[in-house]
Amino acid sequence: MNRQEQLLIFILVTIQFTHVVDFMMMMPLGKQFMELYTIEPQQFSLLVSSYAFAAFLAGLGGSLFIDRFDRRSVLLLLYAGFAMGTISCGLANSYGLLLAARALTGMFGGLLGATVFAIVGDVIPFERRGRAIGLIMTGFSVASIVGVPTGIYLASIYGVRMPFLAIGSLAAVFFALAWWVLPAMRSHLQTIDGNSAHATPKEVVNAVLNDRNQRKALLFTLVLMLGHFTIIPFIAPYMQMNIGFSEKEVAMLYGVGGTVTAICLPVFGRLADRYGHVLVFGIASAAALFSIFAITNLPPVALPVALLATSSFFMVASGRSVPATTLVTSVVKPEKRGSFMSIRQSVNEAGLGLSSFISGLIVVKNPDGCLGHYEIAGYFAILMSIVAVWLAKRLRTVS
Repeated sequence: MNRQEQLLIFILVTIQFTHVVDFMMMMPLGKQFMELYTIEPQQFSLLVSSYAFAAFLAGLGGSLFIDRFDRRSVLLLLYAGFAMGTISCGLANSYGLLLAARALTGMFGGLLGATVFAIVGDVIPFERRGRAIGLIMTGFSVASIVGVPTGIYLASIYGVRMPFLAIGSLAAVFFALAWWVLPAMRSHLQTIDGNSAHATPKEVVNAVLNDRNQRKALLFTLVLMLGHFTIIPFIAPYMQMNIGFSEKEVAMLYGVGGTVTAICLPVFGRLADRYGHVLVFGIASAAALFSIFAITNLPPVALPVALLATSSFFMVASGRSVPATTLVTSVVKPEKRGSFMSIRQSVNEAGLGLSSFISGLIVVKNPDGCLGHYEIAGYFAILMSIVAVWLAKRLRTVS
């Protein structure tokens, strides 16, 4: 990548970092939220799924218009709204207000992620796109290494609201940096002959409905999300309530897992570019099956064993997302990519919300305080992972 591309990727990574930390922060604090508001696992899962379902609806609406504007303007507007929503989560003082604040944040956060990947698809050629997406997705790793452990530490001292105030403040700083650095991005607004290329809302919808390849890509996105997020919301509560780990030990699980992922994600991107995205996705998904089974059937074990199980899952689950995202960004041409990626992000968020909702229906709190039926959620995730591999082989790239 040239220097201009590297600077752009750096800005997108910082945006992705705050976006991911905000979303991830709910899950390791699950036990604390359940105790603070005296709620059951099903009510906690709503805190996670409210963000996702709001992002789903916003993404569907945004997909009708997102390609009609400068990518820079859209990105900055969404990021400002995301920062305000995150701060509102920190100011909420009841379960109901927090639920509403999470939905508000999701409205902006869902479209934000779609815009980030649309920009990558516009700017970075396909032969180098896997590496670029791998770098952007290190936002997840850095969030696990730095963001989540720091958030848990702040929550243990100042309460569970403080991490969200900190994330919102950091997002405000990164917003100023993005405003200063990002150039206008209007290449998707014109065709080669200089004529306007953006589609009307009706054309956006028809483009997806009439394109079998795009429909398969959306189904693939949904199934993949069901293939790993069904178990994610309850990893931290399970480690605390069933295995007996402390908050500091849970923070270590996320930190070590994030470190391993940060090292491996760019490698997954380069391997996908070299050997094929479908092949690398299939291998990573096969490895994920064992990790999902290990986590959801884990008995009381020593910390090193739990670290092995969780770190392997974070690595392969994130690693398979790199070739998966590259494949999905490439099923549509640049002038329609923003709209499609917004719809794709909506489907992704719908899958996320549905996954959390399903896990909330499956997982129960036993009379002894432990979580039950977590292994059933794992078996469901394994089945969806297998279906995702089958679908990946049937996608066709066009750009």
